[in-house]
Amino acid sequence: MQVFNYSGPEFSPYGDDFIVEGEPGPWQAPFASGPLSAVIQLPGSKSLTNRELVLSALASGPSLVKSPLRSRDTALMIEALRSLGVSIVEVTGDGAFGPDLLITPGELEGGSSIDCGLAGTVMRFLPPVAALALGPVSFDGDPSSYKRPMRTTITALRQLGVDVNDDGRGTLPFSLYGTGAVEGGELSIDASASSQFVSGLLLAAPRFTKGLTLTHTGDSLPSMPHIEMTIASLAARGVVVSSPEPGVWVVPPTEIRGIDIAIEPDLSNAGPFLGAALVAGGSVTVTGWPTHTTQVGARMADILESMGGSITRADDALTVTGTGTITGITLDESSELAPTVAAIAALANSETVLTGIAHLRGHETDRLAALAAEINALGGDVTETDDGLVIRPRPLTAGLWHSYEDHRMATAGAIIGLAVEGMTVDDVATTAKTLPQFVELWTALLATPTGAL
Repeated sequence: MQVFNYSGPEFSPYGDDFIVEGEPGPWQAPFASGPLSAVIQLPGSKSLTNRELVLSALASGPSLVKSPLRSRDTALMIEALRSLGVSIVEVTGDGAFGPDLLITPGELEGGSSIDCGLAGTVMRFLPPVAALALGPVSFDGDPSSYKRPMRTTITALRQLGVDVNDDGRGTLPFSLYGTGAVEGGELSIDASASSQFVSGLLLAAPRFTKGLTLTHTGDSLPSMPHIEMTIASLAARGVVVSSPEPGVWVVPPTEIRGIDIAIEPDLSNAGPFLGAALVAGGSVTVTGWPTHTTQVGARMADILESMGGSITRADDALTVTGTGTITGITLDESSELAPTVAAIAALANSETVLTGIAHLRGHETDRLAALAAEINALGGDVTETDDGLVIRPRPLTAGLWHSYEDHRMATAGAIIGLAVEGMTVDDVATTAKTLPQFVELWTALLATPTGAL
């Protein structure tokens, strides 16, 4: 059994560019010629890292964030917070993936331009923070970011008395003028398109003069576990968020404490690696698996077990063993795990039905349309529904898998490549959004066990 601890190429973890090394052009996805036997360690959760960076920036004192994720999304968050006057310094830590971060809050100041890239957490978490700064702050991102829903954030800020200019688009780019304070109070929004609209307001709400009573008015609310993650992160810093009824959250004006906190491994990023055991056979173990967590990625264990995998837990590790059979399932609200599940389901022996994921149409790309198009182009049989996918397995043939600038689409193509020899992915470098080490870890996953990497 081979143990993989990434210690790859040198690069600035918080620089502007995250480049996957290798020849330009499509990436040849590795084909699994035999069962796997691997133990891997993965870097920290993007969702937790960016929440803790925001809370550290708004805290009353310094915070030490241990084992943070180093990726494009977190680099964008760090640079944005620095531009608002927050001190973020790398300090020596004992993590395998780079330094810890010492965050010292400062008086928030405007006069800055924030690059959101394609990061939903940056474009939706930081505008309420920027409203607490004094002066103008502009938000822009990659061209593809202009398709991501932002109207709820923009409208919410206006209702809170913040001057926002978006030329009526309801998307990036836009700008706001902060006055140094937000009064807060009662606010109603429709967060049906993304739970990040709720989380972004909750994170900044303790600093509002009157706190915030936030009511969701839409028919559905996706990704409740991400809101629960936000509430748990606030609670760890002394902010108690109450919910007197579903879809209503009350945040009192409260001091946000500075703390030392270690970031858990990203369990959503673990999904493709664990799923590889079902596709290729053998076993894959992810170390550092938390006993208790708010990460939605923890659901992968139960999902893979229902699809035919054998699950074992020992100490802080979770192991998935393939049994030689992949069974289709019916699954509701799989959220960001859906691309991984869909790729595995395309190789199953029976139909899979995914529901409750209409909001994935507003992610880095329309993930439902993209998954259907790419799997069908290989000879598969996928039908889009209003809120999900129906996947009927058929024999697949190799082809070029398009990533649509979406990290989870890229990893979905890699999963299919395990079983379909000759698959290529057009832009694997997009995995740097949340896992810059993906190519090295994925390639090592299939390596003949010859010792530690």
